[in-house]
Amino acid sequence: MNNTISRRRFLEMLGLGLAATAVGCKSNKEKGSDLSKAGLGEMTYRTNHNTGDSVSILGYGMMRLPTKKETIDGNEVESIDQEAVNDLVDYAMAHGVNYYDTSPRYCQGHSETATGIALARHPRDKYYIATKMSNFDPESQTREGSIAMFENSLKSLQTDYIDYMLLHSIGGGGMENFNKRFIDNGIFDFLKEQRQNGKVRNLGFSYHGDIEVFDTMLQWMDEGRVHWDFVQIQLNYVDWNNAKDVNTRNTDAEYLYGELAKRDIPAVIMEPLLGGRLANVPDNVAAKMKQRDPEGSIASWAFRFAGNEPGVLTVLSGMTYMDHLKDNLRTYSPLIPLTDEEKEFLAICAHDYLDNKLIPCTDCKYCMPCPYGLDIPGIFAHYNKCINEDNTPRDRRDPRYAAARRAFLIGYDRAIPEARQASRCIQCDQCAPHCPQEIKIPQEMANIADYTDRLKHNKIS
Repeated sequence: MNNTISRRRFLEMLGLGLAATAVGCKSNKEKGSDLSKAGLGEMTYRTNHNTGDSVSILGYGMMRLPTKKETIDGNEVESIDQEAVNDLVDYAMAHGVNYYDTSPRYCQGHSETATGIALARHPRDKYYIATKMSNFDPESQTREGSIAMFENSLKSLQTDYIDYMLLHSIGGGGMENFNKRFIDNGIFDFLKEQRQNGKVRNLGFSYHGDIEVFDTMLQWMDEGRVHWDFVQIQLNYVDWNNAKDVNTRNTDAEYLYGELAKRDIPAVIMEPLLGGRLANVPDNVAAKMKQRDPEGSIASWAFRFAGNEPGVLTVLSGMTYMDHLKDNLRTYSPLIPLTDEEKEFLAICAHDYLDNKLIPCTDCKYCMPCPYGLDIPGIFAHYNKCINEDNTPRDRRDPRYAAARRAFLIGYDRAIPEARQASRCIQCDQCAPHCPQEIKIPQEMANIADYTDRLKHNKIS
């Protein structure tokens, strides 16, 4: 199979779909039946040597929770579907998942509350809560503002203590920004005090951006200034050796993990699927994976890679739907380590993936809400989907031009209301500084708007 094979032809040849997290899964109404038939074993656990915590290798990332539409004061709004969240958490708990990661910033500020409601229905000693000091805004960077954020996290999560507390997304803005958020206001010392008094059991940080900050934090540990109980890093088979090809500001995960392993710091893994993109890889990559493992999902390759190293404590997955959760449970119950040959295979897949020039959006939604109403992550998701499915025609002489053009334009209008499309971007640039992947969002919006306009008017050369 070559790089030009169409998605339709690929599916016809294989006789099955590639929705990575839905392979072999049934509907929510058949809870548990498909897993037992698949011969699901016991969840793999890793031990945090700092506290003795036995942590499930699959962690639940509460960033991308299921939503529902409802009408309030005559306006249709989208809110978290608490019943669905409860069902997902119940199912995860029943199948061994005991690590739940949230933040005051997730789901436009509602994730901690939804997580707290779902978890409070279970015994407190059956799960670990991870949340973050997400003091990105000036008002939350004061000592009073940051302490209020911490206290509100305890209240929202309905708990007296946080098992895993993170300094959220350090690295952006370099040491100057780090000092503003955590040192000048005394919050770094405050969190260390909370660890001493038991309100925080493990203290760590999540990293994006300037490697100087990452290295400095580990140097502080070497000097005895702080003990990091764990560190959260972005790791997947693309970022392992090619992080800068995805985002020039990122650092190869091989280096990040290696520095943690040297110091015996447990690693928590985020973005094992690069915001879902490694669950829906381009056709040529998917074909190789399916040829090698017809029964496994595309996502399972990425999750096996992310959990493979012995120093990985848990791998976070934002499992919005029950099918996502069930597929990941299969992968990690138990985790089957990668062979050297499989590692080499994934290195080849990483290079093939990078050849497709996708926009590196991870759907974190830090760019949202857009003050002018654009659905920025949705626009990028549609564009990347069309690249994966060979529906971004660049030449009218292409035999698939008409079909691809129709798929792109009709899919765009169905996925994104016109008032929220890229053409409405006014280039205010309020979004770009918040992007952990350093995407030049206004520039990409302009490119997509221009491409869409040329496609509409048949001006593709």
